[in-house]
Amino acid sequence: DVCWSCLIVLGIAVYVLTQLLRLIFGDADLTLLWAEKIGSTPESKLRGKVVWITGASSGIGEELAYQLSAIGARLVLSARRENELERVKRSCLERSSLKDEDILVIPLDLMDRASHKEKTETALKHFGDIDVLINNGGRSQRSLFMDTDVDVYEALMELNYLGTVSVTKQVLHHMMRRGSGIIATVSSVVGFVGAPLATGYTASKHAVQGFFKSLRTELTDYPNITISTICPGPVISSIVHNAFTEQLEKPVSTSGDQTHKMSTERCVHLILVGLANHVKEMWIAQQPFLLFCYMWQYTPTLAWYFTNILGKKRVQNFKAGLDADSAYFSKPKIKTT
Repeated sequence: DVCWSCLIVLGIAVYVLTQLLRLIFGDADLTLLWAEKIGSTPESKLRGKVVWITGASSGIGEELAYQLSAIGARLVLSARRENELERVKRSCLERSSLKDEDILVIPLDLMDRASHKEKTETALKHFGDIDVLINNGGRSQRSLFMDTDVDVYEALMELNYLGTVSVTKQVLHHMMRRGSGIIATVSSVVGFVGAPLATGYTASKHAVQGFFKSLRTELTDYPNITISTICPGPVISSIVHNAFTEQLEKPVSTSGDQTHKMSTERCVHLILVGLANHVKEMWIAQQPFLLFCYMWQYTPTLAWYFTNILGKKRVQNFKAGLDADSAYFSKPKIKTT
């Protein structure tokens, strides 16, 4: 009995240590990392599926198109810039064995909600089904609240939240009729934490998180419809360059160095692993951002303490002309003219 007790204690200790090491050196939540290790592969679950990607002309959306086409998924590519979508389509065809008819380009403006029914019908007419919707379209923000026009906040909610809700509603009608499907939405870690310089963006992502958590509970009679929320931390993409600033038409002066962030390829690989394994919420971030996710979830008082420290650093970086998420642990060089 003593030996068995020792073995059980040893087994528990090894398991806890393994999980701790995976957390320390990981770049995603433990559920997602275990799915990557022992779960289904994207190739086995997504090959041949029809996947509609919004925001497919750059960044995470573009990389999603490349990796999905490489494993044989059929694609609907949407964003505002049709010429960029055609570029992505050509690249997908070059990287895969897909035929021209396997990739449909549908220009889409998330803020033009009246057009979303027609766009959905176009996709369904071409493919017959939509197996997966990936709500990826949206814009970020880089500005201090007191310097920012309220119009910017309205645009962020219209685009990131209401635009996403509108497309989801059109596709969900179809998925409920057939009884299955995946609706995945690229939110952000700021969907459940706070971040300075992005008060409007953070608010829109909190709205997205709340909406999909509530929607998931409304679909308990549809167990084969998966609602998945994707929460990346800092990832190399064009999101900073395209971010809203203090005024609607004012561009970001500089997007700063992005090389310290997670690669887009790695982020998208983890997203596809999560979709293949029907993970309901994914945290995808390098340290220390991943640790903050767990702190916000389990020790919010401690999380507030460290968030205030790093939030102050984030504002300093921004005022120094650096990327807001860079150089957290070193003194930033002041911007010179």
